[in-house]
Amino acid sequence: MKPFNEDLIRRKPHLQILLGTQFLFVAFGATVLVPLLIGIDPSVALFTAGTGTLLFHLITKSKVPVFLGSSFAFIAPISEATKLYGYAGALSGLIAVGLIYSLMSGLVKWKGKELIEKVFPSTVVGPVIVVIGMSLAPVGVKMAGENWGVASVSLLTALLVVVYARGWMKLIPIFIGIIAGYLYATATGIVDFTPIQEAKWFAFPEFSSPEFNWQAILYMLPVAIAPLIEHIGDMYAIGAVAHKNFVKDPGLHRTLLGDGIATSLAGFLGGPPNTTYSEVTGAVQLTGITNPRILQITAVVAVLFSTIGKVSGFLKTIPAPVLGGIMILLFGLIASVGIRTLVESKADLGKPRNQVIISIILSVGLGGAALEIEGFHLAGIGLASVVGVVLNLILPDHSKPVHIDEEKPEEIQED
Repeated sequence: MKPFNEDLIRRKPHLQILLGTQFLFVAFGATVLVPLLIGIDPSVALFTAGTGTLLFHLITKSKVPVFLGSSFAFIAPISEATKLYGYAGALSGLIAVGLIYSLMSGLVKWKGKELIEKVFPSTVVGPVIVVIGMSLAPVGVKMAGENWGVASVSLLTALLVVVYARGWMKLIPIFIGIIAGYLYATATGIVDFTPIQEAKWFAFPEFSSPEFNWQAILYMLPVAIAPLIEHIGDMYAIGAVAHKNFVKDPGLHRTLLGDGIATSLAGFLGGPPNTTYSEVTGAVQLTGITNPRILQITAVVAVLFSTIGKVSGFLKTIPAPVLGGIMILLFGLIASVGIRTLVESKADLGKPRNQVIISIILSVGLGGAALEIEGFHLAGIGLASVVGVVLNLILPDHSKPVHIDEEKPEEIQED
């Protein structure tokens, strides 16, 4: 069965570009926020996100509709490693993290599906996906809280388009919501156009080179645990949205390898590590657009935007409340995917064992728990994921694993 309005999209290349750009707007805020927080050029993050995404799609045979952006899990570790070993040293640690992903990819390929089902059943993956969505929700609420009037305009416009729009307009509710919110924000005088005025027309990103440092590598490696588990949760989440088993085809070993190589590439160029973006998963669910080619267009647009100063300047003028209104919708959708994962896997929620695992994952992930051991920091999604995996392995009687689609996934139609 063909995806929603695929024929319409195929006949209109300009619509494909519009859809791809829309997904970049969804990921833009978080993608550039990470480099701003750690003090590097946001255009580098856009460039490495775009090139990393294209590499990911090449490795995964263009089957998974994801976009890779800057990972929030590494903000604190990069900041601390930079203080201790300099940013060049921290970059060598990020390259090593990417290699760890690649090694895990080989382990998954060797042990196969049984390893995933044993370590990551639905009672772990489902609540972790819920934690991913709900732990991100405060970010959207905080952004929206800067001006609830503007945020409400972007959110309500997107909702109205989803419910009442017809034809091609129904495919771009996020884009239309952002435009409406931006116009309203401009009318109320809160848009600062200074970034556009100060930006050059063309400005290539200012890349940084890594410097090999064993201490920085050893400091950064434990941090890889959290994004690894988050990656697996994201693969199940996007699989549930697209009604395909991406863990089986193209295989979790390929998605991990793609994520790892993209992260190592970012480290070589001076950018933040990449991760599969949950915001984009929410947008895919909202629009029904699951063709990976659209996300490849998103990646190309990201690379172009990184070199066009005026475009990057314009994107920086989008007020936080405009994006916040959209994020409130998207992050809630991600959490709903986690609930659906539990329901569709038919996990026995009456078993005390399963209740314990789910409840502790939610409490740890959403309650602000953190683990600090001699400079090693693990909290939020990462800590909840690790706790869930450990409980699942030490408590007897494994629950039913996630099976999104027992049959071989349909091949995505080529344009």
